[in-house]
Amino acid sequence: MRNPLQQFSVIAGISLLAACGGSEPQPPAEEEREAATEATASADVAEAEAPTAESASASETATLADFTPDVAHGEELFVQCQTCHVLEEGVNRIGPSLAGVIGRPAGAVEGFNYTPANADSGIVWTPEEMFRYLENPRAVIPGTNMIFVGFPDGQDRADLVAYLQASAAE
Repeated sequence: MRNPLQQFSVIAGISLLAACGGSEPQPPAEEEREAATEATASADVAEAEAPTAESASASETATLADFTPDVAHGEELFVQCQTCHVLEEGVNRIGPSLAGVIGRPAGAVEGFNYTPANADSGIVWTPEEMFRYLENPRAVIPGTNMIFVGFPDGQDRADLVAYLQASAAE
């Protein structure tokens, strides 16, 4: 009986000879073809989802004034924010209270431990600034701890800003 190293050497040698044997290449096994097809499809999807210069410039040119806000829809969207934020003054969660956020400087909620990126951003949360921030928070304030990736749809952002403004008026 051969030891495992000898068995491995024999198998490796046979495989090497078969690969260099000059015979016609064999078509890939069904599993290999499926894996290659899936990899190509994944690459195609990733390429299709990647932002283009056109899509980036389109979102950069959208402003809050381009949309007619829907406060009720903004309230529905705020449910996503409630994982980390509330609209009750003085109540902080993972994120600071958003009570009266519109018009307030970034990093100004008492008792909340902001990152230096937020505290030193110099941002005042105007409706337009909040609209811009909600598209991609980490792009607007690099170094923020906010993990939410943003609302890519301008109408959603306009609706959420309108809800934040309306909630402050209540």
